[in-house]
Amino acid sequence: MDANCDFSPMKQQMSEGIQQITNELQHSLEVLGDENYCLLGKLEQIKEKFIQMESVAASFYLQCYLSAFTDKYIELSNSVQQLSDRRHGALIVVQRQDPLDSFIQKGIPIGGTLTPALLEAIFYPGNPLHDGAVLICGNQIVSAANVLPLTTAVISGKKLGTRHRAAIGLSEKSDALVLVVSEETGRVSFALDGVLHPIATAQSFH
Repeated sequence: MDANCDFSPMKQQMSEGIQQITNELQHSLEVLGDENYCLLGKLEQIKEKFIQMESVAASFYLQCYLSAFTDKYIELSNSVQQLSDRRHGALIVVQRQDPLDSFIQKGIPIGGTLTPALLEAIFYPGNPLHDGAVLICGNQIVSAANVLPLTTAVISGKKLGTRHRAAIGLSEKSDALVLVVSEETGRVSFALDGVLHPIATAQSFH
């Protein structure tokens, strides 16, 4: 990750969110001794805010990770948001330092500059390329319809589809960052080091 990344609005949002959660936890401590006050509803609200903060933090760190490996990270982020809004499923691999040839079953060469229009066209439902993974290296879409290794890990409490299992699977074997858009919910996640992180989008809190 680029340690010097600076996305001030998102940092401000995280700061305000953490402060709000801290204040609510402090208030809960203060009323804990009041027998007439039930904490269950408040704790549920705080849990929801934690989940939202996790998504915002994941979005922030995603921007940091991407900015270190592609100058097109804004275009990529915008594309993912559009795919999310339309609930167009997508699987996007951003190559970092590790070579990926030995882990990916190669698909169709593209060799085009990363643009929102090209990325969204690839994942348009009905396009023959939309089921596989797109491979991005630097500012280029290298290929599409790639097949990724599936994780064999059991993710407690989560029922994962093939795209999510593929994202985790590749991230377990390499340092690649893999973005996933769910076609069922429109929600976005990214896998890194075998862990799946939700990202804040318009669909995240629906």
